[in-house]
Amino acid sequence: MDEAREAGSTAEAEPLLRVRGLSKHFPVRSGLRGRHLVRAVDGLDFDVRPGQTLGLVGESGCGKTTTGRMLVRLLEPTSGSIEFDGRDITHAGRRELRPLRQDLQIIFQDPYASLNPRHTVGRIIAMPLQVNGIKPPGGVKARVRELLETVGLNPEHYNRYPHEFSGGQRQRIGIARALALRPKLVVADEPVSALDVSIQAQVINLLRDLQRDLGLAFVFIAHDLAVVRHFCQRVAVMYLGKVVEIGDRADIYERPQHPYTRALLSAIPDVTKLGPAGRIRLAGDVPTPLDPPSGCRFRTRCWKARDICATEEPALVPRDGGRQATACHFPESGPVGAETGGPVDVTVEEVSK
Repeated sequence: MDEAREAGSTAEAEPLLRVRGLSKHFPVRSGLRGRHLVRAVDGLDFDVRPGQTLGLVGESGCGKTTTGRMLVRLLEPTSGSIEFDGRDITHAGRRELRPLRQDLQIIFQDPYASLNPRHTVGRIIAMPLQVNGIKPPGGVKARVRELLETVGLNPEHYNRYPHEFSGGQRQRIGIARALALRPKLVVADEPVSALDVSIQAQVINLLRDLQRDLGLAFVFIAHDLAVVRHFCQRVAVMYLGKVVEIGDRADIYERPQHPYTRALLSAIPDVTKLGPAGRIRLAGDVPTPLDPPSGCRFRTRCWKARDICATEEPALVPRDGGRQATACHFPESGPVGAETGGPVDVTVEEVSK
């Protein structure tokens, strides 16, 4: 009941983050024929409201991490717009971004590479405060100790170095650093994928507690759909640089409309049956972002592909009263798993570009 009430109040609020047509193309040299473009991200539209968590999911290489880095302006967008807290930050310079850094932070994927091994934990967490010239009540050291305790670490470990901590503890240090400036939005770039399964649950529960206590909004990037279901209120499914489906958690997991979403969900093991129920095995590999298929990018692996899929790119169209949007000419209907009772091998006829 509380979650439903919270979701309703969140849906009525103005977006904290508004993304429209966001793209990132990387130029690469291909042999002697000149330069080509890797279309890592190619036209994203989504909103994140205060206190809300949006999950970005998809296969490796679909553009999730690139998107997250653009949101915090570690990468310069090729086109489109990013509006944060009512301000356009798409091409904001370092001086313009400095005051916004307090409200917009990132948690990196690898806790072993994201912490400077030459600095103590205290210095790592205090760095954002010192760079922004913030002097908290009681002093910086007291604030760092408070943050360590908030993320479940011993405040007495202030003078220890990163190599003295386990992977899960290092990620908690990264979380404490992200919280030092009391942000409004945190981009979490696969924060648990490098951790043991037993530690993943602890870190996810910590993030949930912090979101509830501090009113944080998250863009949560992950490939583990079970983790996303546990943590995120809304889910956006990406394929080859585009969002193919976006909606509330219950709609995405119980009534997915895009074939790719259905295929992803079918891969989640059903422990009661000791294996996936109604597994959809996609044929072929993900096409290269150097030369994506015409029309619908998923058509080369889709069992519902028709001629129109090769000639006309499907728009991300709102359905079910606007709660869910799907980019598909022939969207699925009905609950997940209803179409088959056992594993199915999906083969796709060759469709010329």
